Amino acid sequence: MIAHFVGGKPWPGTSTRTGDVFDPATGTVADTVVFASADDVDAAVRVASDAARSWRDASLAKRSAVLFAFREIMNARRDELAAVVTAQHGKVLSDAAGEVQRGLEVVEYACGIPTLVRAGFSENVSTGVDSYAIRQPLGVVAVISPFNFPAMVPLWFVPIAIAAGNAVVLKPSEKDPGAAVLLAEWFAEAGLPEGVLNVVHGDKEAVDALLDHPAVKAVSFVGSTPVARYVYQRGTAAGKRVQALGGAKNHMVVLPDADLDLAADAAVNAGFGSAGERCMAISVVVAVEPIADELVAKIAFRMSGIRTGDGRRGCDMGPLVTGAHRDRVASYVAAGVEAGATAVVDGRDPAVDGEPGGFWLGPTLFDHVTPDMSIYRDEIFGPVLSVVRTGSYDEALTLVNDSPYGNGTAIFTNDGGAARRFQHEVEVGMVGVNVPIPVPMAYYSFGGWKASLFGDTHAHGLEGVHFFTRGKVVTSRWLDPSHGGLNLGFPTQS
Repeated sequence: MIAHFVGGKPWPGTSTRTGDVFDPATGTVADTVVFASADDVDAAVRVASDAARSWRDASLAKRSAVLFAFREIMNARRDELAAVVTAQHGKVLSDAAGEVQRGLEVVEYACGIPTLVRAGFSENVSTGVDSYAIRQPLGVVAVISPFNFPAMVPLWFVPIAIAAGNAVVLKPSEKDPGAAVLLAEWFAEAGLPEGVLNVVHGDKEAVDALLDHPAVKAVSFVGSTPVARYVYQRGTAAGKRVQALGGAKNHMVVLPDADLDLAADAAVNAGFGSAGERCMAISVVVAVEPIADELVAKIAFRMSGIRTGDGRRGCDMGPLVTGAHRDRVASYVAAGVEAGATAVVDGRDPAVDGEPGGFWLGPTLFDHVTPDMSIYRDEIFGPVLSVVRTGSYDEALTLVNDSPYGNGTAIFTNDGGAARRFQHEVEVGMVGVNVPIPVPMAYYSFGGWKASLFGDTHAHGLEGVHFFTRGKVVTSRWLDPSHGGLNLGFPTQS
């Protein structure tokens, strides 16, 4: 039984509701997780509130020391964390290890909190008057993370929130909650005071309780666009600061002058890594003619070498996270065929290296896809790659900019002028030039535009620090002994 983690220790809560945690590679129930009631969430928030009052007064040196200690623990035991991710999510071990590494980079960034909250000081803004800025923690903040990156996404937010002096209530996905609990245990081992990081499990009841709780000052969320919109609207209506990262439909534009072998490798890696269950996956390849036939052939050839199976057996692509999600993705493959797209590779009956009950779906490639098809419009969140053919750069750019999403995009070309024009004109938050998955390093910020982000602040980087702190400007005058007299007029600069 996977329990909550509150006040520095496992806690069963008071609710009797539970959920199943599957091993996606076998299709069997591997564990059970408790679901929090609204009362359980309230209890966790109260513990966090008590801890926040003292943690905000901890020195920057103390906070940084805890982050450094956590970094050492996580670095030494990264394989253990990756194994938990693979067991509950299904992604292959190498992919899980990459997820852990990217999360670790945010931890390392947060270790530098003394410099990240350093602000400015201006002497003698008026005679004998100084002015300076400071950044202070918010108090209790909530993090609601998705199933597809059960370690990395919590690490986008939690280390920075803690380093900035906040207490955190983390609600991971109920589908793969083990990684979040392990991270909380490691933070406790690193010396984080009890109650500064708490983990509660559950479904919509727990989410709504966090969004409505008056003591929760900010919410960070990653998930689908409909839920992100809901979280943003409900959280802001309750007076909270909210960053809600939503879904995506990422395009990769391939110009005629591109290295097609490089582009084909990139399309396969970015389309089918983590079984397509990532918001930065490439799901649409925009082939600018006359290279589509050759590019599609190269992609299909590379797909023939993908080994689908249990992520613990050295395979290239693992199962989908649940049977229901596998069936949903498979229904899109059927819809694509029915709509008239060319199924170059149909992944609905894959040969797998794994148990027959696993949630399997092989990589799928569609050609001659048009913008009216559901496989183009919708975020499928699975190993389905669509090729759209266009006649020019301008047509390709229009296709990308007309999408309601604006998370990530890429262009493949050997023309520096075309690449520079694309990065300037495309209406997307993260752009790759000959890089298919342009996830920024931790010291830059992650986030999209349009329906891929609700709120104004992106994740990690300096924007993340600003999200978890609020600014205050102080104007001070210290009088010297020679001062005397009264002046009741409005203060002016002199």
